[in-house]
Amino acid sequence: MKSVSALLAGVTLAAALSAVVPASAQDTIKIGEINSYSGLPSFTEPYRKGWQLALEQINAAGGVNGKKLEVISKDDGGKPADAVTAANELVSNDGVVMLAGTFFSNIGLAVSDFAKQKKILFLAAEPLTDAITLAKGNRYTFRLRPSNYEQAAMLAEEAAKLPAKKWATIAPNYEYGQSAVAVFKKLLSAKRPDIEWVGEQWPPQGKIDAGAVAEALAQAQPDAILNVTFGPDLVKFVREGNTRGLFKNRSVVSFLTGEPEYLDPLKDETPEGWIVTGYPWNAVTIPAHAAFLKAYQEKYNDYPRLGSVVGYSTLKAAAAILAKAKSTDSEKLVDAAEGILVETPFGEVTFRNSDHQSTLGAFVGKTALKDGKGTLVDVIYRDGAKYLPPESEVKALRPQD
Repeated sequence: MKSVSALLAGVTLAAALSAVVPASAQDTIKIGEINSYSGLPSFTEPYRKGWQLALEQINAAGGVNGKKLEVISKDDGGKPADAVTAANELVSNDGVVMLAGTFFSNIGLAVSDFAKQKKILFLAAEPLTDAITLAKGNRYTFRLRPSNYEQAAMLAEEAAKLPAKKWATIAPNYEYGQSAVAVFKKLLSAKRPDIEWVGEQWPPQGKIDAGAVAEALAQAQPDAILNVTFGPDLVKFVREGNTRGLFKNRSVVSFLTGEPEYLDPLKDETPEGWIVTGYPWNAVTIPAHAAFLKAYQEKYNDYPRLGSVVGYSTLKAAAAILAKAKSTDSEKLVDAAEGILVETPFGEVTFRNSDHQSTLGAFVGKTALKDGKGTLVDVIYRDGAKYLPPESEVKALRPQD
């Protein structure tokens, strides 16, 4: 009888324990996050701080639908294959209900294709290629940051006012750079049929021979240059361009250069007068930004970079989608994400039904030097909704789900 009683007690205890574990697991909603932390820390480290701040705020307010959020983060090392491996581990082993993140466009496309195959929502934070929402768009992929099309449209609007007729381009030779150059050429040429494209330079990402590139651009004798390099490549290009007088009496239009991640390292070498997209963190007058800035500085004792805004907004969007869906089912999450309104430090944005592109905007201004450091002047926030590709173009380019 004692052995029977002991056996029954053991069974009862095992049953109790088995009931406790799933209940505990069900109290947490897991989000899988992937990014190139070791590949481009200047952007991704502030990005991580941004989503960590948002996670802290969301959980402190009670989580989502009564459950706390948990982010399981992985480093893709800047390699598409590693990103897909990470995505598979997050879905198969960790039980995440959605994927988020990525930086490089080729990696974003790889994870987007994985999301399509596995039918799991993917909230692409940073990759800018137009293909991710157009030519290779799918039901399960949404993109937060303003696309190459949008940023090119903002910059082309200003570039068209310049007297320059002969243009040359420099961009990293991978998906992002190729996409940015193609759409800028298309939009500027439409506004200014008198434009002539006189030269192109395609250095490998992270391996620019800046002296040779600057010399080749000078030989093309352009009136203006479109620059799409960023990070360490941008620093090298600017240094060699300054040394050789490449930018003297030439207009330069540049993607991303006004973001603190890329502007700050230029220091006193910052070229003046470039027309750029960026983020003047200390001069933003959008009301929602003030609360974000205060919370960020209090937590990290540092100023935010654009990556911080992107990371913060990505997790806020993920939480909003989960709250609206009231479910972790992928199909219900996708349905909830289409047309959803999300609060960000740049104000309220939505994700368009037709291409799943958010209406988050960007700042456009000019580079300047102040106290030996790069800064932005003449800055205006451009609402992303006003620069989205037309619905007719989306319909023609995007595969039908």
